[in-house]
Amino acid sequence: MAIAKAERLMNLALCLLGTRRPLSKRELRGSIEAYLEAGSDDSFNRMFERDKDDLRELGLVIETVESLDGDIGYLARRDSNRLPPITLDAEEAAALGLAARVWQQARLAGAASGALQKLRAAGMPEAVDEYDTQHSAIEPRIPVHEAAFEPLMLACRDRRPVTFDYRKGNAAKPEQRQVEPWTLECWRGHWYLAGWDRERRAERVFRLSRITGRVKSRAGAFTAEVPDVSTVRETVERWAGESATRSARIRLRSGAGYPLRSRATSVREGGDGWDELEIPYGHGLDAWLVEFGPDVVVVGPADLRADVVDRLRAVAKG
Repeated sequence: MAIAKAERLMNLALCLLGTRRPLSKRELRGSIEAYLEAGSDDSFNRMFERDKDDLRELGLVIETVESLDGDIGYLARRDSNRLPPITLDAEEAAALGLAARVWQQARLAGAASGALQKLRAAGMPEAVDEYDTQHSAIEPRIPVHEAAFEPLMLACRDRRPVTFDYRKGNAAKPEQRQVEPWTLECWRGHWYLAGWDRERRAERVFRLSRITGRVKSRAGAFTAEVPDVSTVRETVERWAGESATRSARIRLRSGAGYPLRSRATSVREGGDGWDELEIPYGHGLDAWLVEFGPDVVVVGPADLRADVVDRLRAVAKG
């Protein structure tokens, strides 16, 4: 089945690239054997529309032209489907190859590999493979396990409002949110969505691992202006805990919590199997501390300790 479809797509692409005038559906059906074998007009139309969308997804520019008689024709002009000369040097090619490998554990793995193959076919230096061999210890990865990632990525791209159920870290049950999605950002191995919360009429940041159920797209335009991407990134960092305004004092079990130790401004070793750390305290620190479970005890400030206790109780309730 896969071979038959690939052959059909190739034949359709050759027909569209080889013609000097737009070809109608009837002409294309008579030129491609697989279309002739379609059982009915409806079956052919569905097959043709799928094939046309697949070719466009692969990068072929297909034009739809309406004649003076109102007939619809299709063609793919060669000048519109010809890549400009590739002028990448070996180091630039290596950087692209490394970037493509970042997505190999994510849903974008196919798109990244396909883009790399197109660039190689267009003349990108093959030194990228030599770079990978010599630097095999460099294995960049962006893991994406949340089912919400792909629909949110598409919604950000297409500027479509979405709704989803979201459980805050200190809440026992999720609640529905109506959001105009701006962008997705990865921070400390977790994915976050930044956008405009319509009910709260304010910007908000949502951690994808706390989105439950399906992400549903909604019709209509955005009601709030989308800020610059760098501003959105700063928002994610601030909400996720990057921007610290105070210091927190915690007790950390000896030999545990190395990410916390790397951010500590001071570490005092205790003789009871616990160390005392001073770490920057910003928005989101309570959620991060909860991830270390029984290896962390918050000494102060009191509001941070209370937030961590609330989150742990919510987790215990399920």
